[in-house]
Amino acid sequence: MKELYQMYIEELSSVCYRYVPSRDDAKDVLQNSFVKILTSIPDFEYRDEAMFKGWMKKVVANEALGYLKDRRRLLFVEQQQADALPDDDDDAGPEQVSPDELHQLITELPDGYRMVVNLFAFEGYSHKQIAALLGICEATSASQFFHAKRLLAKKIKEIKDKRR
Repeated sequence: MKELYQMYIEELSSVCYRYVPSRDDAKDVLQNSFVKILTSIPDFEYRDEAMFKGWMKKVVANEALGYLKDRRRLLFVEQQQADALPDDDDDAGPEQVSPDELHQLITELPDGYRMVVNLFAFEGYSHKQIAALLGICEATSASQFFHAKRLLAKKIKEIKDKRR
């Protein structure tokens, strides 16, 4: 158990922190995730390490989502706020900032945006799957992702402008 923990804690921590930016809360989620992982291993059909890692990441992501739902911390941004963002940030892509800067920008997103970005872009869920998982409409998932991309582009542009 200790060896498994040491092998994967760093990678699983990064998954957890994408969803739960508070370090203390994330530690609780990680602990609960490892308990679920360790107690479920006998039922897991191991094929290769990539599949095993993917399964563990999914456990952590689901645990984080459950944690946020239970504490009613999963809020979705109202359309009016999102519409206030400018459209002219198309030239500000994620490759223009470091991975650490991008991670920080994602953690600063409103909850709904952050959840959808993580599930869609990093976990590979479809908007239909995200809608079912979060109890929202498919269109809400797509809208949250669209507006999250616009907000990230705006923040990346601000960083880029500061560097000039």
